[in-house]
Amino acid sequence: MQDINLGDILTGLENSDSNSTRFSENWSQGRSAFGGLSAAFAVTAMRKKLAQSQTIRSLMVSFIAPVIPGEVNVEANVLRQGRNVTQCSANVISGGQIALQAMAAFGNPREAFKPATAGNKKLPNRDSGISFSDNAKRLPPFLQYFDGCWTDGGIPFSGNYKPFLNMWVRHKQDVSSFPVEKLVAIADIPPPVLLSHFEKPPVPASSLSWSLEFIEAPEELTSEWFYLEFEVEAAADGYTQQSGRIYDELGRLVALTRQSMVYFG
Repeated sequence: MQDINLGDILTGLENSDSNSTRFSENWSQGRSAFGGLSAAFAVTAMRKKLAQSQTIRSLMVSFIAPVIPGEVNVEANVLRQGRNVTQCSANVISGGQIALQAMAAFGNPREAFKPATAGNKKLPNRDSGISFSDNAKRLPPFLQYFDGCWTDGGIPFSGNYKPFLNMWVRHKQDVSSFPVEKLVAIADIPPPVLLSHFEKPPVPASSLSWSLEFIEAPEELTSEWFYLEFEVEAAADGYTQQSGRIYDELGRLVALTRQSMVYFG
């Protein structure tokens, strides 16, 4: 199958009357597509349902079954259209079954109270980190489409467990035509932080559920690089919960994320 980038894959979906597109094995993560790509399919299909352009405010995703490389279809619906907020849902269909379900809230900006903050976060220098390419043998195929580096915390399969993971990430290709999907894909880059406990891959792991809240409107962000801080909040019985904060290049908090994951170690 032809190797195509994220922008091409999403353009195919956006222009498709049947809400279908294709992606290659290079976007895989184990048996399934990279979760950020699968969630981006749902976002694109839900955006197509909006009566007018609205900013995404929150996204909730359930990963149900593998999204197999090849053709995928997306079924999207508007659940409620209010004066300011539109609630949508989407099913990503792969191999004839529902592989992912998502819900999103899109909302218009309104006059509102905005409390003062401590200002932009001071971020570490990207040159001080360990690049993805330096750990190429331990990385899933989809990471070839991203530049990035670990700056602190537990690197997967280091055998040195730390309950947090910090990194810089950017897309290698231009995906500025899809600002929401651009940020959604970035937000799902970090692996389970718990994988730093293990010394050797593979340790199968995947997300069960994911919520993402947007602090800043993705369409207004000009940042190419994003800084991610993730931490383990709990782990037991083969499941782990982790949360994260995502910053733009200026140190502005742009999104909050939380995931429930399963691993087989």
